[in-house]
Amino acid sequence: MYIVIEGQDATGKSTQVEMLADYFKKQGKKVVTIHEPDGDLESAHMLREIIKNKKYNLEPESHVLLFTAARLELWQKIAEPTLRAGGVVISARNWWSTLAYQGYGQGVSIDKIIEITSNFMPKSYINPTHSVILTLDDDTRLTRETTRDDNSSKDTFESKSMDFQHAVDSAYLKIAKKFNVKTLDASPTPTEIQEKIKKLFSI
Repeated sequence: MYIVIEGQDATGKSTQVEMLADYFKKQGKKVVTIHEPDGDLESAHMLREIIKNKKYNLEPESHVLLFTAARLELWQKIAEPTLRAGGVVISARNWWSTLAYQGYGQGVSIDKIIEITSNFMPKSYINPTHSVILTLDDDTRLTRETTRDDNSSKDTFESKSMDFQHAVDSAYLKIAKKFNVKTLDASPTPTEIQEKIKKLFSI
């Protein structure tokens, strides 16, 4: 079972991933969590450090390629072996984040991102067993970001303008429609959201 929790920054994806992981572990299942583009893999972590560091000022197309490289490493070395063994892989983000941030947000061709992803990633990655996109209004999301981080710690994408953030918010709604992904309001408590996710996934 491959599960993806998607959404804009500060929507609580990581919290929901860890709560779901605990839920499946209590059932005795082997569970691996991934926080794209990072995971329990040194090569992916190093790629994440490059991607997230503002000082490199990378081109949007370079971000697409680096994200793809990181997810390929994670999929082949972490996710696929877990799935073959009958385990559960739960990921905060997948390639839809690249569509949202680099495509709709930074202007890289949507068709090109789809082509690159399709060329390198298997269908089992592209089409997760279960998926959901978490959404938040701007005020709530900004309040959460302010509480979570100070401005100096904001990464490459969190530090971009409000116009960029609005473009990403809008992108996720387009992605939800295009790929038939359900959305959930992320403003309730984590426990309430978790119950809605389990109901949505029928797990």
